[in-house]
Amino acid sequence: MRHCIATVSLSGHLREKLQAVALAGFDAVEIFENDLLSFEGRAGVVREMASDLGLEILMFQPFRDFEGLPEPQRSKALDRAERKFDVMQELGTDLLLVCSNLSPLALPGLDRAAEDLFELGERAKKRQLRIGFEGLAWARYLSDYRDCWEVVRRANHEQVGIILDSFHVLSRGLELKSLSLIPADKIFYVHLADAPSFNMDLLSWSRHFRCLPGQGNLPLKDFMRALQHVRYHGTISLEIFNDQFRASSAHSVALDAKRSLLFLEETLTEQKIEQKVEQKGKQAPNLYQGIEFIEFALNETIAPKLETMLKALGFQHWGNHRSKQVRVWRQGEIHLVINCEPEGFPYSYNLLHGSAVAAIAFRVSDLTEALERAAYYRCLSFKQAHLTDEANLSAIETLEGGLIYFVGLKQNIWQQDFDLLPYDETKAHLIRIDHLAQVTAFERLSSWLLFYRSVFAFEAESLLEIADTSGLVQSQVVKNADKSIRIVLNGSQSQHTLVGRFLAEYLGGGVQHIAFESQDIFVSLEAMRAQGMELLPIPENYYDDLEAKYNLNPELLARLKEHHILYDQHEDGYFFHAYSHSFDQRFFFEFSQRHDYEGFGAINAPIRLAAQQRFWDKSS
Repeated sequence: MRHCIATVSLSGHLREKLQAVALAGFDAVEIFENDLLSFEGRAGVVREMASDLGLEILMFQPFRDFEGLPEPQRSKALDRAERKFDVMQELGTDLLLVCSNLSPLALPGLDRAAEDLFELGERAKKRQLRIGFEGLAWARYLSDYRDCWEVVRRANHEQVGIILDSFHVLSRGLELKSLSLIPADKIFYVHLADAPSFNMDLLSWSRHFRCLPGQGNLPLKDFMRALQHVRYHGTISLEIFNDQFRASSAHSVALDAKRSLLFLEETLTEQKIEQKVEQKGKQAPNLYQGIEFIEFALNETIAPKLETMLKALGFQHWGNHRSKQVRVWRQGEIHLVINCEPEGFPYSYNLLHGSAVAAIAFRVSDLTEALERAAYYRCLSFKQAHLTDEANLSAIETLEGGLIYFVGLKQNIWQQDFDLLPYDETKAHLIRIDHLAQVTAFERLSSWLLFYRSVFAFEAESLLEIADTSGLVQSQVVKNADKSIRIVLNGSQSQHTLVGRFLAEYLGGGVQHIAFESQDIFVSLEAMRAQGMELLPIPENYYDDLEAKYNLNPELLARLKEHHILYDQHEDGYFFHAYSHSFDQRFFFEFSQRHDYEGFGAINAPIRLAAQQRFWDKSS
């Protein structure tokens, strides 16, 4: 199917929008009337701009309040349509979107509406133009795609077809079986939009909260499968009305839009593959198989402070890079890289963000496939400088300037690039990275969600709202197939939450905390405290409530209290977790132990956030 996007989906002036659309990889666009009316040049200039950018203008929209009007309004509407035809011919497009009538003057009747569309089709035919009729979910009479199709069917004109819009269909909960009754050649165009689940009036929902496929909760797969059943192979276009999109960079939204369509197509294809795989009794391979390392960008003044902290956590200095000021610390399967290079990417990242996680590395079962997938989803590649005999690591840029490296299972980067030091496995009590928590601006949460779902095919859990002492935090988890990579995305509209403060200090989004899994959290924390490690203090009131809530063993409760461990349980499982203080007000560590428990202790987040706010205030 051909990909297109409506200019109404993007911020900025028309020239900026067209440039963003072309740069994102689209080859087609539809022009929204208001964008043209506010443009400083004639429609012919827009046609030339689009052509120079390699864009075809597929549609002009919308033409409002047409069908079902009494005279003299009907004749005036037909005359108005002729003026729109003039504009279309200047633009070089042959399709006009006519949306169903909202006017209180409109009269009911399918035959009446069909007669009006036939007359409009006759006028369009003289100019070799086409009419696409789309039902608005809040229209006066024709709000159901089934009624709109019946009107088009009765009009019986070769220049008149239907335009289907996923939002107008799915927001009203309409059944999709009737869609199979529409001949594919009479579906002139398809609009796609997702949306979160809200209980509100349809017009407000549509005008402010539409989003890209993969960012909302509408059953778009069902809608697309219905189109596949009728063998529709025409244009799929994104028409997104969203306040956050209008306040965001046109380029970033256009790039997200392209990714969303690629992702939707892949999802539909994967369903077919999964059916075949299931029939054969096999499982699809997992491309991403864990986190190989986390890289901190630091200067040589502050690096020893973090390394002292890592030593207290039980990490061992495991190696020094042969040609760079880079050191690796290890514990169990965890590798933490301290990069103090005085030039290059980590140096620049440190100048901008201070002490920070600049990169993470995913282990991949097929390096070529991972790189090809990233390129397919329009990711920018990054190559780090290296000597001839050093590992040639490939990476992609994230949405906010960090890096994600890909390390093949057969690549032994540690022996290849580092002079390794003795390592005592018996001293390890932390075994692997449990999850990462990443903070971003509230309006970028949906972009990050789409990034992980599309580029890495990660699964997404339900969105949660967590109470901070100074506002609400939106939180959503993305994870790979075997849960060896789990990332918690956090965003807040309040500047005073811990998330908001981090963004201000950090000058952008990034990794805020790293959670390590322990074999025995009590052993781990005792060892850390013996090395002088201070844990985030948790109020006694919390443990009084635990006793009342879960009726825990008094000895266990005392140990939890002693080590400032938070606790949650669910069905047959339970979860221990504790926290360090923040390092340089940039990031902090979490220590966890799971027993048949899949969550992240979200119920304890308000307690942890309040404790961290108190520490932050004292440190400021």
